Amino acid sequence: MKAWIATALAALLSIGLMDDAGLSGSLSPWIKQELKPGAAAPPQGRGGGDDSCQWANDNECDDPGIGTGACRQGTDRSDCQYLINGEQDACQWARDGECDEPGIGTGACVNGSDRTDCGPVAELRFRNDSCDTAFNNICEEPGVGNGRCQARTDRRDCVGAERPMTINDHFFGRDDRVFVPVDQYPWTMVGQITMAAGGSCTATLIGADVLITAAHCIHGENGQANAAGEFVANNGQRARVTHYLIDRNFDYRRFNTTDEIDGLDWAMLRLDRRLGDEIGYLQVMDLTGEGLPRARSADLYQAGFSWDTGTHLSGNLGCHIIAVQDGENTFAHECDTTRGDSGSPFMVRSSGGRYSVVGTDSSFRRVPGQPVMNIAVSAAGWTRFVEPFRNRQIGVAVGGRQQGGSGPK
Repeated sequence: MKAWIATALAALLSIGLMDDAGLSGSLSPWIKQELKPGAAAPPQGRGGGDDSCQWANDNECDDPGIGTGACRQGTDRSDCQYLINGEQDACQWARDGECDEPGIGTGACVNGSDRTDCGPVAELRFRNDSCDTAFNNICEEPGVGNGRCQARTDRRDCVGAERPMTINDHFFGRDDRVFVPVDQYPWTMVGQITMAAGGSCTATLIGADVLITAAHCIHGENGQANAAGEFVANNGQRARVTHYLIDRNFDYRRFNTTDEIDGLDWAMLRLDRRLGDEIGYLQVMDLTGEGLPRARSADLYQAGFSWDTGTHLSGNLGCHIIAVQDGENTFAHECDTTRGDSGSPFMVRSSGGRYSVVGTDSSFRRVPGQPVMNIAVSAAGWTRFVEPFRNRQIGVAVGGRQQGGSGPK
């Protein structure tokens, strides 16, 4: 085990986020994980219905009522069969200590077919916090609350904040996120980038027309960079990406299958509008360069467009760095982040009330015999490129290929 990961695990033990059984969480913003080898297509279900839905045979039940609701009733038979006919341990990966159902686990098994392993998190299946008044500590789902929210959209307030380590999100045993006020500083500078090739991430204005996000966000499944996309600010203003900058050594496939280049997972994007002149932009700061004691003691402020909070910007107020690896330009953190948070900013607040970006959310790192660690890219790896990119001295036009170095040494 790498020394810095051992240090991070010790830090988690010391602050009570982990016991001898490991971290109380499991998934993070970017998933470097394939389905378990040999995972088979789901067997045909019993009873009526068919598999005519476009989402059929993806292991996730999409029928209304019992599933996601993405399909018409009775058109996702195979994926829903165990929820209809009775949950059981029918998956080949059942009883291995790891929940393998979609959404709450690895996704290698059909919903309802990994009963024993998924039992502790089954209540969270198909639930989210997308209601406008989620995280207000009042249950507002119909039947169990006041009914102001739709069913299954006020998860934390109705089910509770505790999260078993088998949940397919990395909340360190408890979901402490809140909705942040998007019309207030510094959250006005955080928005969503939607890529033309598909997918979306969180991005932050660090210049009048410059964003910082994650490099993996601008890569397609073919491993090629495609930075074409649109940034939408929280006030609804939009701008198109015209240029980008990534580290010349970033390789999507290598990033997606190893931990060797996690510190290169950053990307700067230039916009066709100077939105920052209207809504402001944040400065950047090399916090990890000030030493581990300073980095670990600083309160972090983070927010992103998590998969489970709908269109709302959710985040963490006052979480912390737990370990720093300077040679990799990465740090491990205790902030509750999940899918969709990739590229989101980690900020610190100065005594004058100003915020600076000190890192961006990236991925998780697997630790043998332990749950995963949430990993962010430290601003130490890209701060030297900010001014040259702002001044148009470096960067590649959308549609072009970056050649040579990523900027001045």
